Amino acid sequence: MQRRGDGRRAAPAVAVLITVLIAAGLGGCTGSDSTTDPDDGASGDSGTASSAEPGRYRTLPEACGAASRKTLQTLLPGAEQDDKAYDGQAAVTYDIDRRDGCRWKVETTSGTRYLTLDFQRVVSYDPSVSDDDRAQETYEKKAVAADIPDATTPPASPSSPESDAGDGDSSASAGSGSDESGKSGKGDGGDKSTDSPSAGADASGGSDESDTASGDTAPRRLDDLGDDAFLNDRLITKDSGIHRDITVVFRSSNVIATIEYDQWTTDKKHIPSSRELQENAQDLADELTGRLNE
Repeated sequence: MQRRGDGRRAAPAVAVLITVLIAAGLGGCTGSDSTTDPDDGASGDSGTASSAEPGRYRTLPEACGAASRKTLQTLLPGAEQDDKAYDGQAAVTYDIDRRDGCRWKVETTSGTRYLTLDFQRVVSYDPSVSDDDRAQETYEKKAVAADIPDATTPPASPSSPESDAGDGDSSASAGSGSDESGKSGKGDGGDKSTDSPSAGADASGGSDESDTASGDTAPRRLDDLGDDAFLNDRLITKDSGIHRDITVVFRSSNVIATIEYDQWTTDKKHIPSSRELQENAQDLADELTGRLNE
């Protein structure tokens, strides 16, 4: 009888022991799962950290509306005779968030002025290369193609215009993707007899003296415009006349802006002013950096 009673008392103890063991086992499984989750999350974080940062800009401003009326009045004297001239002609593009451009043309008795604006938003599809780094590579290729000296290279020494028809290609590659159509629209035809990266004419818009290069207006890098910037100045003489082409290219994060500002005249005695055209183009560039940051 005593052994029977002992057996009845032992059964509940065994059941309690089994319950404790099962609970401990379940707790162990739960602990194992919670340990696995952080590892999974850590591996995801690691993948994100290895991806390059996207660029600052996701969209582009409308090119034909990027310049203020006041700025256009300065760059395009004579446009007030036809108010529609300020509207510009939009470039053909298939994604205005990746590329947009606009072109203006004003003809007067004293000559013709052209203004072309191009925005390019660079996107890197390589996760190891950021949008900014890819944009800097693209910008630098434009600077090299235009033969712009490095920031550490002193300005070119003064020189007289020389016959060099081969420089035409470098100017086109330094500008926007619509450069070729823009140049052909001016009737240039690619027949450039004289090409001088130069300055030296007075600020009144012309000079009777031969145009020569000077240190402060020669093609160069610009330190106070965007993240990177350069300016190119080319004087081109043809049988039909003379024109000066100013190109300003600057990079702000992952956006590259290209300004082409040209003045044409049939009067070869009055060379278009390098200083005036450069200042106008740089003023527009300063305005555009503000528009990008709006």
